[in-house]
Amino acid sequence: MTTAEILERLVGFATVSRDSNLALIEWIEAWLDDHGVEHWRIESDDGRKANLLARLGPSVEGGVVLSGHTDVVPVDGQPWSTDPFTLTDKGDGRLYGRGTCDMKAFIACALAEVPRWVEQDLTRPIWLAFSYDEEVGCIGAPRMIERLMADHPRPAAVIVGEPTMMHPVVAHKGATNLRTTVTGRASHSSQVDQGVSAIHVAARLVTRIEDVMAELKAEGRVDEAFNVVHSSLHVGKIAGGTAINIMARECTFEWEIRHLPSDRFEDLIGRVEAIAEELQAEMRRRAPEASIVTEALNTTVPALADDNNAEVLTLCRDLIGEVPTGAVAYATEAGQFQRQGLPTVICGPGSIAQAHQPDEYLAIEQLGAGSRFMTALGERLGRP
Repeated sequence: MTTAEILERLVGFATVSRDSNLALIEWIEAWLDDHGVEHWRIESDDGRKANLLARLGPSVEGGVVLSGHTDVVPVDGQPWSTDPFTLTDKGDGRLYGRGTCDMKAFIACALAEVPRWVEQDLTRPIWLAFSYDEEVGCIGAPRMIERLMADHPRPAAVIVGEPTMMHPVVAHKGATNLRTTVTGRASHSSQVDQGVSAIHVAARLVTRIEDVMAELKAEGRVDEAFNVVHSSLHVGKIAGGTAINIMARECTFEWEIRHLPSDRFEDLIGRVEAIAEELQAEMRRRAPEASIVTEALNTTVPALADDNNAEVLTLCRDLIGEVPTGAVAYATEAGQFQRQGLPTVICGPGSIAQAHQPDEYLAIEQLGAGSRFMTALGERLGRP
């Protein structure tokens, strides 16, 4: 099968994060079985989803991990002009479909090269590491990384195939999703002195969260390598109240912290919690039962630091050519690999500008660039 044909099959699996990815995993397993490639499935706790780890070449140290996620974001409410789960070629040099750039093209490029890698006399292994639930907090990758490090020889490098236009990315921000629940005291809206509006307090806290972000920038806690040079704090959802004439007892908002590699999540959340404690104390002077509670919705996805990556960066440049490096604001499993002491960069086909959009697409030229990268990798790890 060609790379485009494999991409067509992968896009055809609607692996939205809320749903299972097992049908796609089973297809990849069958493809690997057809070519005699050893692989291991690492399932989620409920068995509805799975990571897939595979090795081509000898079971020795010094291999290269190609890491990618199998899940995609929803298409609900987006004005697609084509079926998002059917790969569509409109003749404009682009391939349309959910996951084309983010990031099934990278997986397709690797799988298409499997028949050639099997025939090559690889001296060091190529690892395929395909995870679930990256889009909702890089949930699946940690247990896959744990299995890789515990049961197999140590790799020398990791390349995460998020869309970077095949330019190596050496740093990204960390990410944590949070939910804050403000509980006040309900009362008739004509009797504002009797109640404490959770909505009003939540609104004040949301505004103060934005102030924290401005303070970080004013303090010079910036990194010019990023297009958003400071850590960002953003509230994306809010809900509360039952009627216009009732002071709201409860208001909940969901938000995120995306921290620079040079910042610590614990420090940033600590600033917000200090503000919340002040607001809570003020509420409790009128309603002792009032509270402000914040919970993390995911384990913090660690940032990727531009550190200990000279060897893998040199490898990428040898395979691609002299191209500039960069940093990105989105988070990936790259930081999770780096925390295990594995030199890691991000490099994959497509542009993040098309990711998560209606009519998501991949330039056909980028599919070719990804395929050439995979061919060159096999030649690099094979015998002369």
